[in-house]
This record gives sequence, C-alpha cells and structure tokens, in this order.
Amino acid sequence: MSVHIMSFLDDPSDLVRACAVSRFWREFVITNGLAKHLCVKTYPQFASIVDIVDESKLKKKSVGAENENASEREIRERDHKVYASLHWAILRANCPLRDCLQMAVSASSTDCLPDESVENTVGWTGKLTGQALYWSSKGQSDPTVPETLIYKMKPGIWVITEIDIKPFEAFFQPENLIYSAKSVRFRLGHLRPLSEIGSELGDLPLDEAADDKFRWTYTSPEFPMMQENRLQQFVLPEPVLCVEGYLQVELLGRVQRHETDGLFYLCVNHVRAMARLLYSAFDMEVLEPYGFKNLVLKHVPEDLAPLLESTPHHDFLYLQHSMDVAMSRQIDWDDDFMPGFETNAHDLLHSGFDDWGEMNGRFGF
Repeated sequence: MSVHIMSFLDDPSDLVRACAVSRFWREFVITNGLAKHLCVKTYPQFASIVDIVDESKLKKKSVGAENENASEREIRERDHKVYASLHWAILRANCPLRDCLQMAVSASSTDCLPDESVENTVGWTGKLTGQALYWSSKGQSDPTVPETLIYKMKPGIWVITEIDIKPFEAFFQPENLIYSAKSVRFRLGHLRPLSEIGSELGDLPLDEAADDKFRWTYTSPEFPMMQENRLQQFVLPEPVLCVEGYLQVELLGRVQRHETDGLFYLCVNHVRAMARLLYSAFDMEVLEPYGFKNLVLKHVPEDLAPLLESTPHHDFLYLQHSMDVAMSRQIDWDDDFMPGFETNAHDLLHSGFDDWGEMNGRFGF
C-alpha cells in the first residue's frame, strides 16, 4: 500500500525530501526503487536501459561489471542516485539552447531533386550569403494535402523546448511569394525494428515518405504558421525528452499558388530544434537503434553541478549530499542527527530549501 501511494509522486525532489524524514524512509525509497520507477514512468524511453556506466574521472565502471563485487543494497543505492539525478537534470538543466538536428532523412514529396532537397533545410551554410537553398513540395490542386519532413537528431540526451521554421520566400519570382503552411505539428520518436521497416534507413530515398518507418511517441498541438519570411518559433507546451531520436514536421494546409501552373506548393528555408543537451553529466549509447533497444546510460557525477549551476541553492544536489554524509557517518536520523525532527519536518520539507546556509551551520554538513 505504501509503495502504491508513493508511486503517485511526480517530482524527484519529493523522493529526496522523503529520504530526509528518517533512515527508515530513506531505506524504503531506495529498496523499492522509487526513483527509477518515477523516472521510467515519466520517460518510458529509459525502460530500455540495460547498463549504467560511471564515467567519473576517478573511476570508470559499469553496474554490470560491478555486480560480482557490489551488494544488492549498493546497486540499489547507486540506481537511486543516478535516476534521481537524471530526472532532476531533465527538469532543471540550465545550459544554453542549441540546435539538435543532425541531418534530414526524408520528405513526403520533393518538386525538383537535388536543387530543392529537404537536405537544404538543415544548417545555415550558404543561406547567410543569399543562396536560394530550400525544400519544395510537389504541387497540389487541393490545398489541404499535407506534407511531412523527417530529421534525425544528434546523439545524446536532449530536452527539446521549441522548434523553429522559416518558410521560403521566392525572391526570384514576381511579388516575392511566400510558400508557407497554414499550421504545423511535430512528432518525436524512434525507428521501428528492422524486421518491420524492411531496409536500412540510409537506403530510403530522400523524396519519399518514410513516416511508417518510425514509432512516434510524442505529438505536439497544432500551431498556426504566418505567411512571413522569418524564423518562426513554436514553443512546446512542455519540454520533451529525446534520446537519439527523430523529428517529424507535419505541414498542414497550403496558402500559396504558383503563378505558372496554378498549383499549391509548400516551401521551407530552414528548420531547427532547440534543446538542452545533458552531456557531459549524462550521455546515452544506443546499442540497437532499430526498435530502440539496449541503452547504456553514461554518468559523470562531478559534471552534474555545472549543468544545474543556476538552480537556486542547488537544493536537490545539496539535500542528496546531506543524505550521503549522514549515512556515511552512520547517524541515526531519528535521534542523533536531528533531535525533534519529526515536529518540524513539515516546515522543512515544504520550505523550498531557502535557508540551506543556516541548516549547513546547524548540522555541520
């Protein structure tokens, strides 16, 4: 019953606060793997993790390699620290945003290859010099026919916050027509097993739809797009986790006819996905990309603090460190460590950790 109740927690800091209540609570959280359970429940991709590698500068060991020498209790405590820290990093990483697109994979249609390939939409090379680098769909008489563009993400664990698109303005045509969509929607996911898609991804033509080769695990709301020649930002309602995944851009509705044939086209100049990279505190190796199986999580504990350096008071890291110090000293939390703790536990756990300096001085961490 207690495990069932604790499973409703949705913030890793709540579990760390629970560990602060007493030695019994800490043992309960760790023994039942609640930090790992919460992380995997929130981010199902992590259910495929088969090994954890500590790539600390001081040591480089994997859970698998240490199983013979480590007790079950030590492995559970290690999992608790790693998964709680990973979850917190996803929620609170404060590193700069950067474009996480690596390459274009396919477009549902292309008017003229290679001049109007979807590959032209990734990176700024050539665009800043005024070259007409863009992707164009085939023309359609029906303006409701959608188009999809698919991109591969760069390696690593990314937390995506926004996706930006710049429609293409045909400056070489009369009136400088802009071939934007009416709206756009995004999907994120990973490759299906090779047995399902039938061929290697690299063998797929760039100008053919490949949407059925992927399993989409996230779908955004539909965003309106302006018929304007500028980089338009589409901020996701919540940051989305992506691990060596793929992005689908779904362009919905056509607004501009071509003057020559009277057909509706869609043209895109640039696409980028802005995200925070959790490297070097965390990294992921995907051993089996087709089907997204067998992940190896790599962790450098000493690089976690810089990733969270703007988080107020490093509250999560500080509390975890406090727990470790207390356990290493074999302190009885209920009696020796915090006399009368039970009477003020509620105030501490709900204080937001605003006065760690005072707590540090009082308890000597």
